[in-house]
Amino acid sequence: MKRLFRIYLHLFAILICGVAVAQTDIVQPNLGIPTKIAPAYFGPNAFPVPDMLDGRTSSELRLELYGDCFLGTTTGNVSDDVTGDLFAKLTIPLFTSKANLTVWMPIFEYFYTSAEVNELRRLPHSGALQGFDSGDLYVSADVRILSQERHHIDMTARAVLKSASANQYAKGRCYDAPGYFFDAAFGRGFRFGVDHNLRLAVSGGFLCWQTDNGRQNDAVMYGAMVAYSYRNFTIDTCLGGYVGWEGDGDCPMTLKSNISYRIGDLSLRVGHQVGFKDWPYHQIRVGATYMFDILSGRDSKK
Repeated sequence: MKRLFRIYLHLFAILICGVAVAQTDIVQPNLGIPTKIAPAYFGPNAFPVPDMLDGRTSSELRLELYGDCFLGTTTGNVSDDVTGDLFAKLTIPLFTSKANLTVWMPIFEYFYTSAEVNELRRLPHSGALQGFDSGDLYVSADVRILSQERHHIDMTARAVLKSASANQYAKGRCYDAPGYFFDAAFGRGFRFGVDHNLRLAVSGGFLCWQTDNGRQNDAVMYGAMVAYSYRNFTIDTCLGGYVGWEGDGDCPMTLKSNISYRIGDLSLRVGHQVGFKDWPYHQIRVGATYMFDILSGRDSKK
């Protein structure tokens, strides 16, 4: 009797679900019409080109704090689109140097966009906009697969989830939906003498974000990096981006360059990023990284 009752209960639940689904309007998206939910139509923190890995994971706990200034180039007048933010990033070794948990986000940003910029972005506002917002949170698991010491090349795989924590979708500051990406980076270091080090790395992956009802944009990620170190100084340059399938503002390509100087456990950094396509900004970054060996040498050298 109890078994029969459970069967009837399951059938009733299936019937209720079927009625609910039948009453829900399903809109078939028109794949021939671009959604405009893409890097070219939003603020600089909505669709960033992710920083690529160099094939290695960190054996140190790393706390990074930066101040950013973004100047838009959509209209040719950088004063038409200005963003400033405070950016934080934390990298934690997960009991081994071969796996890291990394979280990062723009903690808050100030923005100003002129009426001309808002019109080009098709925002529902007739005048200039300014205000404050918080950014989206990214959570990453980074796992080292190969090491140069054993396999002649370093390789790290990464899986990243993005929250929908930002609020100013109607003002073009963020897109109100979660996203994710997966990528892998390969790198190799070369030593010249005692103090000179050169590192080359490439990466590739897959990035996805939701755009509208029943629709998402899938993009192929790519990146290439060159880094040179001399004693405490490091200079690195990375060309990277991704290519979405809509082909309308969703194929950003940027060049990132950084100079850093390490003093003990502290590293000072100055960086610049310029968008060549579908990311219409110049970014200037100034900040510092604090590093602490929480593994206490347990396997940091492996």
